[in-house]
Amino acid sequence: MPPEKAPSISDRGVIYDATQQPLSRRAAFFTSIYQVPSSGIWLSAFQVGTVKHAPDSTIQLARSRDQGKTWTLINFNFATQLNGIPGSLSGPALHESAPGKLLLFATWFNRSEPARPLFDPVTQGILPSRQLVAESLDDGSTWSNWRILPTPGLTGCGATGPIVSWPNGDLAFAFESFKQFDDPLPGHHAAWLTLSHDGGRSFEPAALVARDPQHHIYYWDQRLCPTQNQGEFIGLFWTHDLVKKCDLAVHVGRARITATGLQAEPIRATTIPGQIAAPLCLADGRWLAFVVDRGSPCTMTLWQSSDEGQTWPVEQRLIVYTHNEQAAVAAGGVPIDFNQYWEDMGKWSFGHPALASYSTNEVLCIFYAGTPQCLSIHWARVRI
Repeated sequence: MPPEKAPSISDRGVIYDATQQPLSRRAAFFTSIYQVPSSGIWLSAFQVGTVKHAPDSTIQLARSRDQGKTWTLINFNFATQLNGIPGSLSGPALHESAPGKLLLFATWFNRSEPARPLFDPVTQGILPSRQLVAESLDDGSTWSNWRILPTPGLTGCGATGPIVSWPNGDLAFAFESFKQFDDPLPGHHAAWLTLSHDGGRSFEPAALVARDPQHHIYYWDQRLCPTQNQGEFIGLFWTHDLVKKCDLAVHVGRARITATGLQAEPIRATTIPGQIAAPLCLADGRWLAFVVDRGSPCTMTLWQSSDEGQTWPVEQRLIVYTHNEQAAVAAGGVPIDFNQYWEDMGKWSFGHPALASYSTNEVLCIFYAGTPQCLSIHWARVRI
């Protein structure tokens, strides 16, 4: 096991400067980061729009050919209509399924009634959605038409973080389900993944990753990453207690895909405060967690564990970014109604951590931050 040490920032910069963009593309969030294995090129995909969760939201890609130091925007207009129905795009994630063949996954929301919000405060349902995938053969410069990734029997679905893959070529798309916009029945949240053995051409039926049988605890915004073992992954969850109306500590789970299905260990609490958390399993055995914490102060913090998530020493964490939240939102730790939480999600002006290996002793941390009217995509390179 490596000696215990605290990480440090070696460099930082901006992938997408929203202050230099037109008003229709000033809100950038739902961040992702990916290094293409065959070429070494870095790509970032994220959502852009007039405001967060706007009916005009689409996907923007950026490319770096100098190891993430500088970034160039890729000018490609993704189709937002699906079968003639107006929509918006969200939650992009990238993966190279074969040398030179990139896949882009995203969530499409039905915007045929643009006055409707993403979340209905009356029914607590979510706009009808579809999960999509497109292909590129030129480093992300152009893309094929979308095709639908089916999620039969599930509603209120949305992508939740990066694609998980293993050396044998298997890949998994992670998403969550809830309930449809007009559904008057109570919503039951669950986290899922769907596995492909053929490079994303077809997918197996969805496998359940996390769901509270009593539906009192929600495991939101799962972020998954592979371990060093074939078919195995860990997940970090923004964990919310509906009864107590508060967030719990970040929770962690571990599972393995087998011939008979998903075999999972019980999900357990960590000592990490915060909401969305991006995990990364290092070759030396350490687990990292890049976490957004909307408490006081608001921070983006990198945590590490040397005992497979049993402990996360405070003295080894690194505050990557401290934020001055200007939107009128509920503070972390304060009891909050479920409807109010959804309203706040459209106001928060920092978060959505993404994490990737950069070198043998560095990682790349990606997040969005700014003001409610102008949200940029930031990067920080951290020595670990």
